Amino acid sequence: MPGTTKILCLGNALLADDGIGPAVAEELRRLKLPDVEVVETAESGFYLLDSVLNCVRLVVVDAISSRSTSPGTVHCLREADVRGAPGGSPHYVGLFEVLETARKLCMPAPSDVQVLAVEAEDLLTIGGPMTPHVRDAVPVVVARIKEMLSVLA
Repeated sequence: MPGTTKILCLGNALLADDGIGPAVAEELRRLKLPDVEVVETAESGFYLLDSVLNCVRLVVVDAISSRSTSPGTVHCLREADVRGAPGGSPHYVGLFEVLETARKLCMPAPSDVQVLAVEAEDLLTIGGPMTPHVRDAVPVVVARIKEMLSVLA
């Protein structure tokens, strides 16, 4: 497990801007980055457990709807920067609850977690393409991941 990096790309390509994760995963797979595992999933909650284990570093790519920045803005966050949503996660059990549970159970959870969250414009249109600003963020996210990996090397 030492040195292992996993890129967890969350989202559903059938839901407009929620397709950012799958689009980034596709680009990363083309690059064939050494010592990096790219995982793409639309799952949430405890279904993410297997996806977050067995790595030292975890980089999560997902859409976010904070409505505090323009669509396509890439937020770079560390795990410590993100607090749970008041009243629980919209998925009932969120990514950070899964990580906390894995650690409490002494499972091989990552010690370094970073999140690249892209501000979405449309997370509801079924079958719709990503909006232009979010689509334009794909190469930005890929470049940030490559930069993170070079710093970690």
